[in-house]
Amino acid sequence: MSLRIGGLASGMDIDSIVEKLMKVERIPLDKLTQKKQILEWQRDAYREMNTLLYDFKTFLSVTQTDGIGRQSTFLKKVISSSNESAVTAKNISGTTDINTQISVTQLAKAASMWSAGDIRSNQNFNPDDLLVNQKDNLVNGADLPTTSFNIHIQAIQADGSVVDKSITVDPSKMSLNQVINEINKSLDVNAFYDTNSGKVVLSAKHTGDAANQPEIKIMDTDTNGYNFMTSVLRLSADSDTAANNSIGQVGQNAKFTFNGMSMERTSNIFQINGYEYTLKNITANSVTLTSTTDTDAIFDSIKKFVDKYNETIDKINSKISEKRYRDYPPLTEAQKKEMKDKEIELWEEKAKSGLLYNDNILSSGLNQMRLQIYDSVDGLTSTFYDSAKKADTTINQLANIGITTSSNYLDKGKLVIDEAKLKEAISQNPMAIYELFNKEVKNADGSLNFKQSGIVTRLEEVIGQTIKNIEVKAGKSYYTNNQYTLGRLLDQVNSDITDFEQRLKQIEDRYWRQFTAMEQAINQSNQQSMYLMQQFGLGQ
Repeated sequence: MSLRIGGLASGMDIDSIVEKLMKVERIPLDKLTQKKQILEWQRDAYREMNTLLYDFKTFLSVTQTDGIGRQSTFLKKVISSSNESAVTAKNISGTTDINTQISVTQLAKAASMWSAGDIRSNQNFNPDDLLVNQKDNLVNGADLPTTSFNIHIQAIQADGSVVDKSITVDPSKMSLNQVINEINKSLDVNAFYDTNSGKVVLSAKHTGDAANQPEIKIMDTDTNGYNFMTSVLRLSADSDTAANNSIGQVGQNAKFTFNGMSMERTSNIFQINGYEYTLKNITANSVTLTSTTDTDAIFDSIKKFVDKYNETIDKINSKISEKRYRDYPPLTEAQKKEMKDKEIELWEEKAKSGLLYNDNILSSGLNQMRLQIYDSVDGLTSTFYDSAKKADTTINQLANIGITTSSNYLDKGKLVIDEAKLKEAISQNPMAIYELFNKEVKNADGSLNFKQSGIVTRLEEVIGQTIKNIEVKAGKSYYTNNQYTLGRLLDQVNSDITDFEQRLKQIEDRYWRQFTAMEQAINQSNQQSMYLMQQFGLGQ
């Protein structure tokens, strides 16, 4: 940096002069800074649109409960029972309606058993204390080993089979309640200790009859013949023995007639033809269960799709048709200092407007979305009877089921619903509508066959590609600048800014050198004048 002399000789305000000169010199730098701001705003606007598209794509996916991409959405049924307190049903995967009569003669029960008597020898027993500390407080605690032993229990499974599982118990580290917690966690039985009676209760987790063997069988004998469950907890060897001694009950199957046919199930909850039935009570008469398509629920799911589609294209249309105000460039820091916050806000609102005006990526993506919405799906032949046309109508495009494009050109392709027509199609053939939306056909190379695939499947593909195109241009929040187009432009502008700032320092130094030289020349001239005046006596 050169020596700076600020107007001592000339009397001029050199600081102010240099500042004004540099303000002119900074104009290209301000333009670079404004360019950088526009690129950042444009990047953010792209990412905002990507968030919008990603949200719509997620909405279409099968992960959304009651979403249009889930088959279960179109399998919704209204099921009625003539005796809800005895038998109910719900649809799981059934595609046809039911008209079923069920008569229940026996409900499924879980096997259980309990201690033959109080396991405590006195009231001092503490189920939360270590077993080794409680030996004297247990009826049969004298033989309780101090080393680890295993508990084996054979229990019924949901399919009626039995499985043997085991846990390890360390009396020096575990209390009775800890043992019970481990049994409940690891074995196929539920256990609990009743502090009032001092008894332990063991119940199978699954209902049903295990045919020719007990539903619960204790097999925890160690090498010395010790059995913690039958000795200390005073349980029977199995549920059959316990039932015979009136300290337990055996498991039993549910018995019922299904449309006149006698059936058995190990559980009171079972599925037949995609419907899940729940038996609650024995019946004196047959219970009738009928189902119809839940038209309103399916209609609501489709309407949500239409609303989401309309919302998405409306926001994209707004963004690509937004007016660009070129007379409102980004404000410099100096300009902001001279403005109020509200003025800055209003200015920047116009400065940010129209940054994606007529953008090719968004326009192309939007046009593709509209095309896939309007186009028919090849290969679909299912129909419904359209009462308005008094004819069968093929369900192979949205217009055929009452979803059409708005006739108002200002809506720019929004969808409108003929509620009566759509509900009529849903009530008659909901699965055909599911296919219209979600059918998927791939080409030999693995790419999507658009002509034969459903509308939602097409949209997901188009939206996914548009998202990728935007990411190439504007990246993601965690991308580095060199990974996307606008980022690389930002890097270049940042480099230009750095170079220009260095140049401005050089220019400012040059100005100061020039003014300093001028000051020195004036000072030297003044000194010479004073000297001459002194020589001629003019200074006296």
